[in-house]
Amino acid sequence: MVHVITMTKHELVALGYGASRAQDIIRRAKLLMVRKGVPYYKSPKLGRVPVTAVEEILGLKISTRTLAELAKTMHSEATKEK
Repeated sequence: MVHVITMTKHELVALGYGASRAQDIIRRAKLLMVRKGVPYYKSPKLGRVPVTAVEEILGLKISTRTLAELAKTMHSEATKEK
């Protein structure tokens, strides 16, 4: 089984991008995936894209360690809100 690490606009915002910039990055990553032959990303409601697509759009590498720490922080913040 292949595991694909994905991210949403919320994670991009947590990394420091503005909300509209993060949404634009997700939109561009979806278009990139469709161009690569993955029609699943044509869905307008889909907001989660592979990290590799985001990296290609931004031209930088996002470490899995950074993503893991980000996920942990976001999870703890969500738990506090409940």
